Amino acid sequence: MSQPTDFNPQETAKTLGLLPEEYDQIVKYLGRTPNFTELSVYSVMWSEHCSYKNSILWLKTLPKKGPAILAEAGEENAGLVDIGDGLACAFKIESHNHPSAIEPYQGAATGVGGINRDIFTMGARPVGQLNSLRFGDPNSERTKWLLKGVVKGIGDYGNSFGIPVVGGEVYFDESYNQNPLVNAMSIGIVETNKTISAISEGPGNPVFIVGSSTGKDGIHGATFASGDLSDDSADDLPSVQVGDPFQEKLLLEASLELADTDCIVGMQDMGAAGITCSTSEMSAKGGCGMDIFLDRVPTRQENMLPFEILLSESQERMLVVVKKGKEADVLRIFDKWDLNCVEIGVVTEGNQLRYFMNDELVAQAPADSLVLGGGAPVYGREYIEPTYFAKAQAFDQSKINEPKDLTEVARFLIGHVNIASKRWVTEQYDSMVGTINMSSNMPTDAGIISIKGTDKAIAATVDCNARYVYANPEEGCAIAVAEAARNIVCSGGKPAAITNCLNFGNPYNPEAYWQFVGAIKGMSKACLAFETPVTGGNVSFYNQSTIDGKTVPVLPTPTIGMIGLVDSKEHITSLAISKEGLNLILLGNHSDDISSSQYLIQWHKEELSKSPKFDLRDEVRLQNTLLNLIRKGIISAAHDVSDGGLFTTLLEMTTLNTIGVDIKIQADGRLDGFLFGESQSRVVIAVEDSNLAILKADVEKSGTPFSILGKSKGTKLMINSVDFGSVKDLHEIYSSALHKMMS
Repeated sequence: MSQPTDFNPQETAKTLGLLPEEYDQIVKYLGRTPNFTELSVYSVMWSEHCSYKNSILWLKTLPKKGPAILAEAGEENAGLVDIGDGLACAFKIESHNHPSAIEPYQGAATGVGGINRDIFTMGARPVGQLNSLRFGDPNSERTKWLLKGVVKGIGDYGNSFGIPVVGGEVYFDESYNQNPLVNAMSIGIVETNKTISAISEGPGNPVFIVGSSTGKDGIHGATFASGDLSDDSADDLPSVQVGDPFQEKLLLEASLELADTDCIVGMQDMGAAGITCSTSEMSAKGGCGMDIFLDRVPTRQENMLPFEILLSESQERMLVVVKKGKEADVLRIFDKWDLNCVEIGVVTEGNQLRYFMNDELVAQAPADSLVLGGGAPVYGREYIEPTYFAKAQAFDQSKINEPKDLTEVARFLIGHVNIASKRWVTEQYDSMVGTINMSSNMPTDAGIISIKGTDKAIAATVDCNARYVYANPEEGCAIAVAEAARNIVCSGGKPAAITNCLNFGNPYNPEAYWQFVGAIKGMSKACLAFETPVTGGNVSFYNQSTIDGKTVPVLPTPTIGMIGLVDSKEHITSLAISKEGLNLILLGNHSDDISSSQYLIQWHKEELSKSPKFDLRDEVRLQNTLLNLIRKGIISAAHDVSDGGLFTTLLEMTTLNTIGVDIKIQADGRLDGFLFGESQSRVVIAVEDSNLAILKADVEKSGTPFSILGKSKGTKLMINSVDFGSVKDLHEIYSSALHKMMS
C-alpha cells in the first residue's frame, strides 16, 4: 500500500484533524497501522460534517415518527412524506457556509446543486427551492461582496437548472461578518412506488460512477467544513467545489429515466467526501462490501493520487449499484444524455471496502466502521449556561423610553434591511420556471407549489429568528418551528414535517454547545405540539471566525424548513388585502412586548433582552382555529405578525393593491410595543361583512382571543387616528432599502 516516504501515522492523523483516541480506534478497527490513504478516508468520514459526532446524541432525541413519514431521519438522502394520490414529497435543507465564506459564487452554487441531487437521487423530480441566508454588517463592503456572490451563485445555478425559487429569508448581523450562512432547501415530488434507496446489496452487482469527471476540487471539503474560519482560510480555496448546472440538468433527466427502469439496486449523490462517502454509506446500509478500482474513474486531471480520487467532491456525480445483467440498459441511458457512465467496482460478500489503483490495494476498511450509526465516534460535549443569559432574562422594557414620533420610527424600521423587502435578491431568481409556483402573482406567507394532476399543493417555508434563539435557545427554536407552521397555515396548508439546518459555533465551547442543546429541546417540544416530525437535515458547527486572534461565533441559527399540504387549491390564502371595506381582525392577544424585536435592537440599540412573549399552547390553538376558518372559506387574507411587528404586517398586506387601512388598537399598554413588538401567536386576517358573524362564533367557540381592528380603506395607513403616510410612499421606502444598500 503506497504512501509518502516520510509518513508518520500519528502525526498525519493529527494533521488531518483526527484525535489521538480516534487514531487508536482506527488501529483497532483495521488490526494494523493505517496507511496515508486510509487515514484520509477516516478523517473525512469522521469529520463533524459527515459523522455528526458531536451532535448525534442530541439529534436522536428529536421526534421523527409520523403516519405520513415514508423515510425517517437518516434513512435516506432526504426526508420523504406521503402526500396522497400515490405521491410523496422529498425535501431537505443543508448548509454550504464555509465554502461560501471564501468563494461565495461557487460556494452557494454548489450548495444548490448538492441539495437538488439529494432529491433526485431518490427518484424525485425537484419542483421548488428555498434558501435561508445570513450576512454581516450591511454597511460593510465584504458583506456586499458576499451577498452579491451568493445571490448570483444561487440564481445562476438554480435558473440554469430550471427549478423555481419559491421562498426564503435574508438577515444581517455583525456576528456573520466573516462567516455567512448559506442554507439551501429543495423539494421534489415522486411516485411512492418509484422511490430509490441509497443502498448497496447483492454480491456480484456492478457499481457505476455516473455524471461528471472527477477533479481535484473539493478535496477535504468535509474536513474544511468541520473547522473554524481564520485569516488563512483563503488558502483552503481548492476545497471549494465547482458546479455546472447544465451538467446537473442532464444528470437529473438521466437519473429519472433510469428510475423508470428495473435496473437500479441503489443510488447516492457524491456530496461531502465524494466516492468515500457514497461507497461506505451504501455498503454499510446494505451490510455488504465493495471492490472499487480507482484507475477506472474518469478524471479531469492526469496522475491523480488514490486519496485525491477518493476524497474529491467534484460536483454532478453519483454512485449507482446496478442489477447484474442490466449494465447495457444503464449505459444506453447515460450515453443518450452524453454523460459518463463507467463501471468502477462490484458489490462483495462481507463488510470490507477495498480500493485498488492499477491492481494495487491502496486502502481497505470495514464499511460500517466509517459511518454515522456504525463505528464513527460519538461524543457528549460539556455545556454551560452563558453569563449573558441571566442578564437577558432580567430585561425590563419599562426602562426603554417610548418615542414621541412613531411615524419616524415606522419609516426607519420598514427601511431597515432586516425588515424591508428582499426584492433585490428575489428578482435575480427565476420564480416562474416550470409553471408550478403559485406564489408569484398571489403573495402568500409560505411558498406554494402546485402538484400537477391533482387539486393539491405543497406549502413550504424556511424560518429562524436567530436573535430569539440567542436570547433563549429553547424558546427561540420553538418559536422558529411555530412561525414556520404559522406561515403554512396562513397560506392554507396543514403543517406536515420539518427538515433543519443547525448552524452554531464551536461544539468544544461549552456556551456554544449549551445553545445547541437548548435549541434541540425547543425544536422537540414544538414539533411534538404541531405533529411535524423531523425528517433529517444538517448540522453545521464551527460557524465563527478567528479575526486578529479573537473568536467571534455567529448568532445560533437553527433554520427550520417546513412543508405542509394544501388539500384543495381553493384554500390557498393570500396575504394581500384585495379591496376596501374588509374587516381587519387580529387573532391572538394584543401585546406590547418589545423583547428581542428589531425595533428594540435597531432603534434603541438594545441588543440583550428576553425572547418575545410566546406560549406554545396558545400557538397551537390559534393555528387550528385559523386553518378551520380558511377551510370554511370565510377569510379573504391572512398574514402573521413577525419581524417588524403589527405595523409591518399591515404594510405588507396593503402594498399589492395599494389599499390602505384605518384601525384602532384598543388595549392598555405602550403603542410602540403594539405596533413594533414581535410577540408571537398573532395573525391579521381580512374578512367580508357577510362572514363576520360566522367568524365570531367560530373563534369564540375555539377560545382564541381576537379583536376587530378596523377596515381596509383609502390609500393611507391610519392607526389610532395617526396618519403614518400613504401606502405608496411607505412601500417605496420598504421596497428600495436593499437596492440602496447594494448600490
